[in-house]
Amino acid sequence: MDRVRQRRSPQMIWRAALISLLLACSLQAGAVEIGGAHFDERALLGGSELQLNGAGLRTKFMLKVYAVGLYLPNKAATPAGVFASRGPRRIQIITLRELTAEQLSEALLDFMRRNQSDLELQKVQSRIDSLQQTMLGIGKVPAKTTIRLDYISGQGTRVLVGGEQKGNDIPGEDFNQALLKIWLGEHVPQISVREALLGQPQ
Repeated sequence: MDRVRQRRSPQMIWRAALISLLLACSLQAGAVEIGGAHFDERALLGGSELQLNGAGLRTKFMLKVYAVGLYLPNKAATPAGVFASRGPRRIQIITLRELTAEQLSEALLDFMRRNQSDLELQKVQSRIDSLQQTMLGIGKVPAKTTIRLDYISGQGTRVLVGGEQKGNDIPGEDFNQALLKIWLGEHVPQISVREALLGQPQ
Protein backbone atom coordinates (compact mmCIF):
# COMPACT_ATOMS: atom_id res chain seq x y z
CA MET A 1 0.00 0.00 0.00
CA ASP A 2 2.83 2.42 0.91
CA ARG A 3 4.60 1.66 -2.37
CA VAL A 4 1.43 2.47 -4.31
CA ARG A 5 1.14 5.76 -2.48
CA GLN A 6 4.78 6.55 -3.19
CA ARG A 7 4.33 5.78 -6.89
CA ARG A 8 1.20 7.93 -7.10
CA SER A 9 2.48 10.85 -5.10
CA PRO A 10 4.66 12.40 -7.87
CA GLN A 11 1.80 11.95 -10.35
CA MET A 12 -0.63 13.71 -8.05
CA ILE A 13 1.80 16.57 -7.48
CA TRP A 14 2.39 16.93 -11.23
CA ARG A 15 -1.34 16.83 -11.93
CA ALA A 16 -2.07 19.47 -9.28
CA ALA A 17 0.65 21.71 -10.72
CA LEU A 18 -0.78 21.28 -14.23
CA ILE A 19 -4.29 22.14 -13.07
CA SER A 20 -3.00 25.26 -11.30
CA LEU A 21 -1.13 26.32 -14.43
CA LEU A 22 -4.16 25.82 -16.66
CA LEU A 23 -6.36 27.73 -14.21
CA ALA A 24 -3.93 30.64 -14.12
CA CYS A 25 -3.79 30.72 -17.93
CA SER A 26 -7.58 30.69 -18.20
CA LEU A 27 -7.89 33.60 -15.77
CA GLN A 28 -5.31 35.60 -17.70
CA ALA A 29 -7.08 34.83 -20.98
CA GLY A 30 -10.35 36.11 -19.49
CA ALA A 31 -9.02 39.52 -18.49
CA VAL A 32 -7.60 42.58 -20.23
CA GLU A 33 -4.81 44.60 -18.62
CA ILE A 34 -4.66 48.36 -19.16
CA GLY A 35 -1.95 50.33 -17.39
CA GLY A 36 -1.77 47.73 -14.64
CA ALA A 37 -5.56 47.61 -14.18
CA HIS A 38 -7.44 44.42 -14.99
CA PHE A 39 -10.83 44.23 -16.72
CA ASP A 40 -12.76 40.97 -16.95
CA GLU A 41 -13.97 40.23 -20.45
CA ARG A 42 -17.47 39.52 -19.13
CA ALA A 43 -19.59 40.89 -16.30
CA LEU A 44 -23.07 40.33 -14.87
CA LEU A 45 -25.45 43.22 -14.32
CA GLY A 46 -29.14 43.01 -13.54
CA GLY A 47 -29.19 39.33 -14.46
CA SER A 48 -27.69 40.03 -17.91
CA GLU A 49 -24.25 39.14 -19.17
CA LEU A 50 -22.22 42.04 -20.54
CA GLN A 51 -19.14 41.95 -22.75
CA LEU A 52 -16.12 44.20 -22.47
CA ASN A 53 -16.49 46.42 -25.53
CA GLY A 54 -13.10 48.03 -24.97
CA ALA A 55 -10.84 49.61 -22.36
CA GLY A 56 -8.43 52.53 -22.47
CA LEU A 57 -5.91 54.47 -20.42
CA ARG A 58 -6.50 58.10 -19.45
CA THR A 59 -3.27 60.04 -19.03
CA LYS A 60 -2.52 63.67 -18.22
CA PHE A 61 0.91 65.28 -18.50
CA MET A 62 2.30 61.78 -19.15
CA LEU A 63 0.90 60.52 -15.82
CA LYS A 64 -1.54 57.62 -15.62
CA VAL A 65 -4.81 58.88 -14.15
CA TYR A 66 -7.26 56.01 -14.59
CA ALA A 67 -8.17 53.08 -16.79
CA VAL A 68 -11.74 52.86 -18.05
CA GLY A 69 -13.73 50.02 -19.59
CA LEU A 70 -17.11 49.90 -21.33
CA TYR A 71 -19.40 46.88 -20.95
CA LEU A 72 -22.39 46.28 -23.24
CA PRO A 73 -24.80 43.39 -23.97
CA ASN A 74 -23.47 43.31 -27.54
CA LYS A 75 -20.32 44.87 -28.91
CA ALA A 76 -20.53 48.16 -30.81
CA ALA A 77 -17.85 49.78 -32.97
CA THR A 78 -19.22 53.34 -33.16
CA PRO A 79 -20.61 55.87 -30.65
CA ALA A 80 -23.96 55.70 -32.46
CA GLY A 81 -23.97 51.93 -32.02
CA VAL A 82 -23.32 52.29 -28.29
CA PHE A 83 -26.07 54.90 -27.86
CA ALA A 84 -28.52 52.71 -29.80
CA SER A 85 -27.84 49.65 -27.64
CA ARG A 86 -30.59 48.61 -25.26
CA GLY A 87 -30.29 46.93 -21.90
CA PRO A 88 -27.79 47.34 -19.08
CA ARG A 89 -24.43 49.06 -19.51
CA ARG A 90 -21.41 49.58 -17.34
CA ILE A 91 -18.60 52.11 -17.29
CA GLN A 92 -15.86 50.81 -15.02
CA ILE A 93 -13.10 53.14 -13.86
CA ILE A 94 -10.00 51.95 -12.01
CA THR A 95 -7.97 54.81 -10.57
CA LEU A 96 -4.21 54.63 -11.07
CA ARG A 97 -3.32 57.44 -8.68
CA GLU A 98 -4.98 59.06 -5.69
CA LEU A 99 -7.68 61.52 -6.72
CA THR A 100 -9.69 63.95 -4.64
CA ALA A 101 -13.45 64.02 -5.03
CA GLU A 102 -13.15 67.48 -6.59
CA GLN A 103 -10.63 66.31 -9.20
CA LEU A 104 -12.74 63.32 -10.15
CA SER A 105 -15.99 65.30 -10.26
CA GLU A 106 -14.56 68.16 -12.33
CA ALA A 107 -12.81 65.81 -14.76
CA LEU A 108 -16.03 63.94 -15.52
CA LEU A 109 -18.75 66.57 -15.28
CA ASP A 110 -16.93 69.19 -17.33
CA PHE A 111 -16.94 66.92 -20.39
CA MET A 112 -20.46 65.78 -19.63
CA ARG A 113 -21.63 69.38 -20.00
CA ARG A 114 -19.49 70.07 -23.08
CA ASN A 115 -21.26 67.33 -25.03
CA GLN A 116 -24.80 68.59 -24.40
CA SER A 117 -26.75 71.17 -26.35
CA ASP A 118 -28.39 73.92 -24.30
CA LEU A 119 -31.73 72.10 -24.46
CA GLU A 120 -30.22 68.73 -23.57
CA LEU A 121 -28.30 70.26 -20.68
CA GLN A 122 -31.45 71.91 -19.36
CA LYS A 123 -33.20 68.52 -19.26
CA VAL A 124 -30.45 66.70 -17.36
CA GLN A 125 -28.93 69.52 -15.26
CA SER A 126 -30.69 68.58 -12.02
CA ARG A 127 -29.47 65.01 -12.41
CA ILE A 128 -25.94 66.19 -13.16
CA ASP A 129 -26.15 68.12 -9.90
CA SER A 130 -27.18 64.90 -8.13
CA LEU A 131 -24.21 63.06 -9.60
CA GLN A 132 -21.89 65.89 -8.58
CA GLN A 133 -23.20 65.78 -5.02
CA THR A 134 -22.64 62.02 -4.93
CA MET A 135 -19.10 62.31 -6.31
CA LEU A 136 -18.14 65.07 -3.89
CA GLY A 137 -19.38 62.93 -1.01
CA ILE A 138 -16.93 60.16 -1.87
CA GLY A 139 -13.88 62.01 -0.55
CA LYS A 140 -10.37 60.99 -1.56
CA VAL A 141 -10.16 58.02 -3.90
CA PRO A 142 -6.99 55.94 -3.43
CA ALA A 143 -5.14 54.40 -6.37
CA LYS A 144 -6.54 51.03 -7.54
CA THR A 145 -10.10 51.97 -6.52
CA THR A 146 -12.82 50.55 -8.77
CA ILE A 147 -15.68 52.91 -9.61
CA ARG A 148 -18.66 51.50 -11.49
CA LEU A 149 -21.32 53.54 -13.24
CA ASP A 150 -24.02 50.92 -13.84
CA TYR A 151 -27.16 51.53 -15.87
CA ILE A 152 -30.18 49.24 -15.54
CA SER A 153 -33.34 49.97 -17.55
CA GLY A 154 -36.19 51.13 -15.34
CA GLN A 155 -33.87 51.89 -12.42
CA GLY A 156 -31.29 54.33 -13.72
CA THR A 157 -27.59 54.93 -13.24
CA ARG A 158 -25.97 53.66 -10.05
CA VAL A 159 -22.60 54.79 -8.68
CA LEU A 160 -20.58 52.14 -6.84
CA VAL A 161 -17.17 52.73 -5.29
CA GLY A 162 -15.29 49.64 -4.18
CA GLY A 163 -18.53 47.69 -4.61
CA GLU A 164 -20.51 50.01 -2.29
CA GLN A 165 -23.36 52.11 -3.69
CA LYS A 166 -22.99 55.86 -3.27
CA GLY A 167 -26.07 58.08 -3.44
CA ASN A 168 -29.36 57.15 -5.06
CA ASP A 169 -30.00 55.75 -8.53
CA ILE A 170 -30.19 58.57 -11.08
CA PRO A 171 -33.15 57.95 -13.42
CA GLY A 172 -33.32 58.22 -17.19
CA GLU A 173 -31.62 56.67 -20.18
CA ASP A 174 -31.01 60.20 -21.48
CA PHE A 175 -28.88 60.87 -18.42
CA ASN A 176 -26.89 57.68 -18.94
CA GLN A 177 -26.25 58.57 -22.56
CA ALA A 178 -25.06 62.01 -21.44
CA LEU A 179 -22.69 60.17 -19.10
CA LEU A 180 -21.40 57.96 -21.92
CA LYS A 181 -20.64 61.06 -23.99
CA ILE A 182 -17.90 61.98 -21.52
CA TRP A 183 -15.78 59.37 -23.32
CA LEU A 184 -17.71 58.81 -26.56
CA GLY A 185 -18.98 62.29 -27.47
CA GLU A 186 -17.54 64.84 -29.85
CA HIS A 187 -15.60 66.56 -27.06
CA VAL A 188 -13.64 64.00 -25.07
CA PRO A 189 -10.70 64.25 -22.66
CA GLN A 190 -8.61 61.90 -24.81
CA ILE A 191 -9.35 60.63 -28.33
CA SER A 192 -7.33 57.44 -27.86
CA VAL A 193 -9.59 56.47 -24.96
CA ARG A 194 -12.69 56.85 -27.13
CA GLU A 195 -11.09 54.67 -29.80
CA ALA A 196 -10.10 52.06 -27.21
CA LEU A 197 -13.61 51.90 -25.72
CA LEU A 198 -14.93 51.23 -29.22
CA GLY A 199 -12.55 48.30 -29.57
CA GLN A 200 -10.26 49.97 -32.08
CA PRO A 201 -6.63 48.76 -32.08
CA GLN A 202 -4.19 51.07 -30.32
